Amino acid sequence: MILKNLITVRAALNGRKHFANVIQRTSLSTISNRQQLDLLKLDYNGITDSVHDQLASIVGSENVSSSTAILEQHSHDESYHSPVLPDTVVFPGSTDEVSAVLRICNEQRLPVVPWGTGTGLEGGAIPSLGGVVMDLGKRMTTIRSINESDFDATVEPGVSRMRLNDELRATGLWFPMDPGADASVCGMAATSASGTNAVRYQTMKHNVLSLEVVLANGSILRTGGRSRKTSAGFDLTGLFVGSEGCLGAITAATIRLHPQPERAVAAFSAFPSIRNAVDAATAIMQCAIPVAKIEFMDEDMVDAVNRFSDLENSIKPTLFIEFHGSEVSTDDDLSRTADIVSEFGGADFTFAKDVEERSRLWKARHSALYACKTLRSGPNIRYIMTDVCVPISRLSECLTRTKEDILECGLPGPIVGHVGDGNFHVILLVDRSNSDEMDIATGVIDRMCHLAISMEGTCTGEHGIGIGKQKFLVHQLGASTVDAMRNLKSTFDPNHIMNPGKIFSFT
Repeated sequence: MILKNLITVRAALNGRKHFANVIQRTSLSTISNRQQLDLLKLDYNGITDSVHDQLASIVGSENVSSSTAILEQHSHDESYHSPVLPDTVVFPGSTDEVSAVLRICNEQRLPVVPWGTGTGLEGGAIPSLGGVVMDLGKRMTTIRSINESDFDATVEPGVSRMRLNDELRATGLWFPMDPGADASVCGMAATSASGTNAVRYQTMKHNVLSLEVVLANGSILRTGGRSRKTSAGFDLTGLFVGSEGCLGAITAATIRLHPQPERAVAAFSAFPSIRNAVDAATAIMQCAIPVAKIEFMDEDMVDAVNRFSDLENSIKPTLFIEFHGSEVSTDDDLSRTADIVSEFGGADFTFAKDVEERSRLWKARHSALYACKTLRSGPNIRYIMTDVCVPISRLSECLTRTKEDILECGLPGPIVGHVGDGNFHVILLVDRSNSDEMDIATGVIDRMCHLAISMEGTCTGEHGIGIGKQKFLVHQLGASTVDAMRNLKSTFDPNHIMNPGKIFSFT
């Protein structure tokens, strides 16, 4: 269900600081909030004093909050979708506490949204039907183990990727998944995140060895062990990676670690057109040059980051590339890449071998989102960031046609991309108070997603479905496949309390 407008009214219950949701929504579907609750078999009318006291007895009264500030903090993620206040926020401190909280919520048919850091981009963490937000990141902050010889670590939901890498620095290992935000590792597993390093180190699906998951009824599952290979039973780890909190709450993740590269070299080059830049990236991949990153920015994005970061890069479509390896191998990779870039009209080929200079080159790419916010100002201006992914052979066409569509719509819409994976992001700046602009922006997203799907790609490469991409899922996978997902949801969560209204609706 995709929500467009929202009015949330809070009323105090029995003099306490709990609240009941009175929510009026204008939906793009014909299913009302009450009908959605009925379809999910959730007879939900708010949280009673008795339930509040039960939750407090599990986690401690100081770890259950219905204060306005806490509710507002947990009412939205980083997406443009309208916030919805939960009724209460619970901060469990252990897997056993998560299990006990979920047992109560399941008995009382209370909607529950697992929460990591709230950095998602498709509304997946918004408590659309109110209920309980279970913040797993505040107290569950333990790195349970780092196994240097086995190249793995086990972490709880409050461990972010940056904190983990800080802990790993002295070991010579690192966790290379980098979605941009300092997301929690378990949250990255829940959304199947990836980022700039996926072209070499792959995605979260390939870097999670096993998970600890608590189901809606309080059962605790461990989906695997630490071995690099297994053929024992169903792949439950793969099932829960990308499940967006709809099947259970991830309370620990065992992940692969990688050796820190002996040397890293960065380079960038400007091109006369988007097609030239993307075709060059494709050629680099086809020549089996083992790039660690190969990132794209269109000319609008380059212009924005130049002004934001006081840089002087050529205002043209640009590739940013990084190589990892030995001194000999990276020099060879750099030389071969320079030859390919030249063949496709690349100019100003610049490279950096020391850390400081490499950081300066990457400054433009890492500041892209902040730079976009400077393209248009105003109290109602928000960015809508979305992504698609296509087979690499179709990337040039998909990206070029999307850029033409953005230029025709008249809204600022810079493009960045992990082009080594066929994945790119559009960032549209819109006035949320202007319904015409919102319609224009959603039209661009619709056409972009349908185009990607028509090319045997996907409507989302790394953001997840959440609220924002639901209407494309049937088109991409087919009704029978989505029905199979619904059946899986009903098996693991028969009362439909876990993050209801996400990925698909029960219409």
